[in-house]
Amino acid sequence: MGIGATLVVDRAGLQGILDALIARGYELLGPTVRDGAIVYDPIKHIEELPRGWTDRQAAGTYRIEPRTDEALFGYAVGPHSWKRFLHPPIERLWQMRRQGDSLSVEQRTEVKRFAFLGVRACELHAIAIQDKVFLGGPYRDVAYEARREDNFIVAVNCGTAGGTCFCVSMQTGPKADCGFDLALTELLRGPHEFLVEVGSARGAEALAGIRSRAADPADLEAAAAALAHTRASIGRALETNGIRELLQNNPEHPRWDQIAERCLGCANCTMVCPTCFCTTVDDHTDLAGQVAVRERKWDSCFTLDFSYLHGGSVRKQTRSRYRQWMTHKLANWIEQFGTSGCVGCGRCITWCPVGIDITEEAAAIRAEAGQPAGRARGGT
Repeated sequence: MGIGATLVVDRAGLQGILDALIARGYELLGPTVRDGAIVYDPIKHIEELPRGWTDRQAAGTYRIEPRTDEALFGYAVGPHSWKRFLHPPIERLWQMRRQGDSLSVEQRTEVKRFAFLGVRACELHAIAIQDKVFLGGPYRDVAYEARREDNFIVAVNCGTAGGTCFCVSMQTGPKADCGFDLALTELLRGPHEFLVEVGSARGAEALAGIRSRAADPADLEAAAAALAHTRASIGRALETNGIRELLQNNPEHPRWDQIAERCLGCANCTMVCPTCFCTTVDDHTDLAGQVAVRERKWDSCFTLDFSYLHGGSVRKQTRSRYRQWMTHKLANWIEQFGTSGCVGCGRCITWCPVGIDITEEAAAIRAEAGQPAGRARGGT
């Protein structure tokens, strides 16, 4: 069985894949229902997956509801991204302990071996973007590198479009095209089966001994039809042609003031974004002065302290902070890392309390600036 091989497994076969990953020492993380949302948590069995559940998303709105079938992956994306495991919200960098007249330093905590189940195409692209941020420059983040080094990824091609998705515009979905060890397409035409594409030698090894059959033309046709339906049902689009110049050339556009009238500056969009990477560092000690700890925590360009220099914050107004985020995400990021910082997952739209829509704002600036819209680029 080589890379690119395509097989079909049933639910028992999928459980066999999970068992194989756990037996290899991975901590398996996958989608499950908790607290009224579909989140990523440790799992061991397919019965913990969100069987028969889907999500309904719109600007400022998220809810889950029952499906009419037994789909295990019949949803889009939830509030969590895989970033929280590869680039944790709070991470201890080091701890110093006083022992008599001497000091001992403990470095970062032990890194776990993660296997991710249910990674969407847009999320694969988000992980690749974070790889560029943390590993692509002259200074590499060693903890991130350790988490990614032995990270096993089981992708899932999207059979359901989220209400705020625009991955087709960003050329990041709905089909997983790279960055996975195995990729699943859920087939619900009759027997509950999964088309499995092998993406790496490790993926082939995990499939060894799993009961499966070779995919036939009908299987491939059913998978292609499911992806075509998803692509056609994506309701949002972002015109990316010339967007870097559009945003960089309009720093004083009146639309920024209109956004600021609604924006709460809450930073939800950056917290749920799978590519945002800004952090701050906190140092603290215990009351006895025996232990000192340095921690790295997620931060956001929406906070006043983030741009604080001697004498105060550089971006005191909400308009300037939203402008910084959106312009960096869609324009300046391209100059820094050679790619957009947006993968079209739609989380920033769904989880904005007042429903600010980045695609709507970009379109409004384009229209009012007199730049022709053209056509959004197609996806995979």
